[in-house]
Amino acid sequence: MLSSQAVTPSATTPGASGSANILTRAAYASFLPIGIANVLLGPMLPAFSVRWSLNYSQAGALFTDQYIAATIAVAASGLVVSLRGFRFGIKFGLILTAASLAFLFTGSKTLGIICIAGLGAGLGIAVPAANLLVAEANPRRRSARLNWLNFCWSAGAVASPFLVAAAVKAHHIPVFLALLSVWCLLVAIGFALMPASIVDPPVAVHPRVEVFPVVRSRHAPFVFLAAVFFIYVGTENGFGGWVASYSKALGTLSPATSLITPSFFYASLMLGRLLAPVLLRGMNEIILVRAGLTLGCAGTAGLMLSHGLGGVLASVCAAGLGLSCVYPISIAMLSKEFGPASSQIASLMFVLSNIGGALLPWIVGIAGNRFGTLQAGLFVPLLGCAAMFLLYLRKWEPGAVEA
Repeated sequence: MLSSQAVTPSATTPGASGSANILTRAAYASFLPIGIANVLLGPMLPAFSVRWSLNYSQAGALFTDQYIAATIAVAASGLVVSLRGFRFGIKFGLILTAASLAFLFTGSKTLGIICIAGLGAGLGIAVPAANLLVAEANPRRRSARLNWLNFCWSAGAVASPFLVAAAVKAHHIPVFLALLSVWCLLVAIGFALMPASIVDPPVAVHPRVEVFPVVRSRHAPFVFLAAVFFIYVGTENGFGGWVASYSKALGTLSPATSLITPSFFYASLMLGRLLAPVLLRGMNEIILVRAGLTLGCAGTAGLMLSHGLGGVLASVCAAGLGLSCVYPISIAMLSKEFGPASSQIASLMFVLSNIGGALLPWIVGIAGNRFGTLQAGLFVPLLGCAAMFLLYLRKWEPGAVEA
């Protein structure tokens, strides 16, 4: 966790304030193509399956490929930032992402798998570096700036399936990927060409807390939250990553329409996170999570029973709204439960999140392949929603560890 004290004094000077604004806007610009690339695999999955003759299980393994690489990169990102600075991490991540996108649809399946791993690694380095850059450059408006940063990611995620659908319809997938690659590269060049007067905020380290005694004293909430973090990202990816393939397999939607269905899921996630602060003014956060997971179960079950466009879109939107508040509130509960130790425990939780994101979408594919229909695979995110609902039925007595 980075310390705001290290950058607050310099942020009061006009020069530092100008540098912070430029760096923040550059980070916003990077998160639009990053958002598009981050969810690209889901809407591209039908095209990959046809091009490389993949069954559901093999297609699901592509998510594992991306998220294992991303997990390793996230772990390395802190070292990269501490040694070379925030901007280097963003530039390096964007260049790796650009290279992976450029060759993703141009060669063999083996090259494609390597590029998907490269895409995950590039995003795994760039995303944490950009978040940390914005946090440290704006110590007095940290939450607001980070919200806008991740809003840019959400905008890219919502646009991604529409862009893929347009590229598929025009038979120009390689052109689309090349343009996205160039966009990432241009943003990286923009960071590289910043004048010498624009400097990174210093990388500071929060005083360390002994984690193991904290975990031993509060092992029950630790295990609970570890399970939630693991299941949530896997459930979100298992639903959002497969909804385009499921919609296409129904046979009642046009190929272009089926490819844009993930956009409604990500738009609903974004809308739910915008509405959550308003709802929390008059509702307990645990009750909101339980209500959201109930809606998530209903949306997933509804998708499994849907056969037409109206049912698919209503179910996808319900699932997105239902899941939207779970992750932010789980992070808040982590902070409440573990106090000063939460920043270090969070690192482990985020690793577990990525492992869940790698495994559960793969299991969706395995189940779909085993039973011959993706309807069976969707039981995985349905069970994920139900499991998180049961976990959130525990009696909550948050007791943050004293500093």
